[in-house]
Amino acid sequence: MGARGQHPDDPHRRGRGRGEVQDLSRLREGVVRQGVERPFNVLILAGSRGGEVDPVAAYAAVAHKGLIMLEGRTLLARVLDAARGAGAACIGVSANDEAIRAALAGTDVRLLPTAAGPSQSVQDAAGQLGFPLLVTTVDHALLRSDWIRQFLADTPDFANAAVLLAPEDRVRDAAPGTQRTYLKFRDGRYSGCNLFLLRDEAAMGVVQLWRKVEALRKQPWKIAAMLGPGFLARYLLGLLTLDQAVARLGRLAGVQAAAVRARDGRAAIDVDKPADLDLVRQLVEEA
Repeated sequence: MGARGQHPDDPHRRGRGRGEVQDLSRLREGVVRQGVERPFNVLILAGSRGGEVDPVAAYAAVAHKGLIMLEGRTLLARVLDAARGAGAACIGVSANDEAIRAALAGTDVRLLPTAAGPSQSVQDAAGQLGFPLLVTTVDHALLRSDWIRQFLADTPDFANAAVLLAPEDRVRDAAPGTQRTYLKFRDGRYSGCNLFLLRDEAAMGVVQLWRKVEALRKQPWKIAAMLGPGFLARYLLGLLTLDQAVARLGRLAGVQAAAVRARDGRAAIDVDKPADLDLVRQLVEEA
């Protein structure tokens, strides 16, 4: 483990023509190459399924979970503040709930419609917001500006698309006892952090693959066939590292994709269920 909490043998840390030491002072200048070298935009997914009551919103007695109050601010406001603090040039919110749309009235945020599924919403929004595009969700209650900046800076040069994941030990260090979903690889277990980078137009291949998976979600055998038996067998047998698996998925999508490891395990904590809301409230009080 390096002095800054990063494993020195992480493959994604070895960008072309770079030394081992990153100049973190450059992060304050915006997003730099070894990441993104021009202004970036942010898309916040805040859609809701029509006719369904979100259990977290019901638990908090609000119309939409993005309007849950946490330390005097709504979850929506917290995510917006994190994006602004990271230096986002433009922020769009994909929402179909009137309460969320009303909360954004009169702001500089671009209100975007939702589509049939999140992947289509991302595809539609990318056409309006442009690239590089960072995608996150309205229930990312603990999101911080420095996590965004670090994610963008840690994304290797070669990647058209990148995803942030948190190693299990960092999640458990940050929130002992929390129940998260982990993906198991040869080099450990990781939890998703609801942060994705689409660096350029080529990255839309990932969104197209995502759309195919969504369309087949009720036919898992077809998803397995699309991914390939060799890939699935190696994953199930624990033979793939995280980087190998993400690279393979990228190749299926026709892009170069990279996994980035979160420095802070709290980045994996979103608000999917009432217990998650209790947890983030506790973590905010302890901070």
